[in-house]
Amino acid sequence: MVHQFQLDDETVEHAHPVQPIVVDPDVSVREVFEQFRRFGRGCLLVCRDEVLEGIFTERDALKLMSSGADLDIPIKQVMTAPVVTLRSDDTVADAIQCMSLGGYRRLPIVDERLCPIGVLETTGILHYLVEHFPRTIYNLPPSDRLVMQHREGA
Repeated sequence: MVHQFQLDDETVEHAHPVQPIVVDPDVSVREVFEQFRRFGRGCLLVCRDEVLEGIFTERDALKLMSSGADLDIPIKQVMTAPVVTLRSDDTVADAIQCMSLGGYRRLPIVDERLCPIGVLETTGILHYLVEHFPRTIYNLPPSDRLVMQHREGA
């Protein structure tokens, strides 16, 4: 099957990774929120000396705000660590499987020294799929019986 072959053959670099936004572990949560606003991204990578130590996502931000936490604490106290990562030679199929099984919407792509070189987002995967299967995707009929298996959001 041609579709499966491409997913197993092409690397995550073909799935439109975005440039990582990096902050120091000692930066305050308040400053991280400002970075979210400035760059319009859903995650920031926490690095010390260019090496990935953690990740902080919009989901983490929502949990933090709902708990009434102090926004002046260092991000290292509330970041998610260790981080699930991808390598640039991982395939699109590997990334989709990892995201699906782990429930991730964003995964850092790192080099051999664990320095971030990109972030793969679900939107990048969707763009990749649309590019490779436009006839299939654009010709899907509307579904009036869409039922979510898991509750998303409020």
